[in-house]
Amino acid sequence: MTVHELSRADARRIAVRAQLLADPRPSGPPDPTELPDLVRHLTLLQVDATDAVAPSADLVAWSRLGPGYAPADLTAALADRTLIELRGMIRPAEDVALYRAEMAEWPGRGDVAVWRLANRDWVAANDACRRDILARLAASGPLVAGELPDTCVVPWRSSGWNDNRNVGQLLELMVVRGEVAVAGRRGRDRLWDLAERVYPDDPVVPFAEAALIRAERRLRSLGIARARGPECPVEPGDVGEVGEPAVIEGVRGRWRVDPAQLGQPVAGRVALLSPLDRLVYDRKRMVELFDFDYQLEMYKPVARRRWGYYALPVLSGDRLVGKLDATADRKAGVLRVAALHEDEAFDRATTAAVSDEIEDLARWLRLELDWSR
Repeated sequence: MTVHELSRADARRIAVRAQLLADPRPSGPPDPTELPDLVRHLTLLQVDATDAVAPSADLVAWSRLGPGYAPADLTAALADRTLIELRGMIRPAEDVALYRAEMAEWPGRGDVAVWRLANRDWVAANDACRRDILARLAASGPLVAGELPDTCVVPWRSSGWNDNRNVGQLLELMVVRGEVAVAGRRGRDRLWDLAERVYPDDPVVPFAEAALIRAERRLRSLGIARARGPECPVEPGDVGEVGEPAVIEGVRGRWRVDPAQLGQPVAGRVALLSPLDRLVYDRKRMVELFDFDYQLEMYKPVARRRWGYYALPVLSGDRLVGKLDATADRKAGVLRVAALHEDEAFDRATTAAVSDEIEDLARWLRLELDWSR
C-alpha cells in the first residue's frame, strides 16, 4: 500500500476538515437532527461542567452547528436517550453496543496493565458493597451517589482528591463492568441506575469487530492519527492499522490517514474552540501538527497563568493562531473579554473575523460583550 507523504499543512487541513471546522457553520433555524448527527461524526462530546464561558460539550456543538444550537438540545437528547453518557463522554446511544463486549471482559484480555488488575482486586474485596449498590438501585433507582450505601471494607486509596471516596470509585468501575450507568442529572450530580434500564437492548458487537469499528470511526473523526500511542483508559488517541499509512514532513512516528480526506478542499474559517475540543485535546498531536503552545490553566495559580483561567484556542483556517481569555458573567449579563492573545500579529482580515466570532459567541450566550481594549 502506498505511504502518503504529507506536509504539516496537509495534515492540519485534513484534521480541521475531519473535525467539521473547515466549512461555514449553519445559519438557519435549528434542526433537531443536527446534534445527534454531529455526535455520531465526532464519536463523542466530553462532559465537563466548567462553565467559565460555557460547558465544553456546548462549546464544541456551537462551534460546529452555529447559533441554531441550544444547550437545551443536548439536555433533550440525553433525556430521551438518543445520546448516552458513558465514562464522562456523551455518545450516540447505539454505540453502547460497541462497548458491551469489552465490559464483559473487564479488566481486559491479554497482557492486562497492573493498575487494571489492582482495580479488579479492589472491586473483588468490596463485592458485598457492590451487591448492596445493585440491590438499592434495583429497588429505588435512579439515585445519586450520596444515596447509595458505603459498606466497603477496603477503602479506596489515591494520591489525589479521590481518597476514601469509595462509592464514587466503585460506581465508576461498575460502569466499565457494564453493571450501572448514568441515567441523568440532579443538578450537577449524576443519577445512577442499573445499566439494563438505561442502555438500549441492541445486540452486542463482538470484541474484535467492535474495536475495529471504533478505530475506524475515531480516524474518520480525527482525519489523521498515530498508529500507536500511549494507553488512554477512556478514549484512545491512536487508531491501529485502519485507514492508510502516512508520513508527515518533519514529524516522527507512524501515522494513519482517512483516505476520504485526501485531496479535499478546505475553505477554512475562524472558530473559537473549547480547551477540550478534539482538535486540541491531544496536546502532543496539537504541537506536532499546529506548532501551538497551549495549556488549560484553570488549575494553575493566577500568577502563573499566561493566557487565562479558561482561554479558548482560536482557529483561523488551518492554523491555531491565538487564545481568547473571556469569562461569562451571567449575573451581570456580560461576556467579559480580558485579552485576545495573538501568537503572531493578526492581519486586518483575521482581526475582523475573530472579532465577529467573539460577537457571535456573546449573542449565542445572550450576553452583552464587554471588551476592554
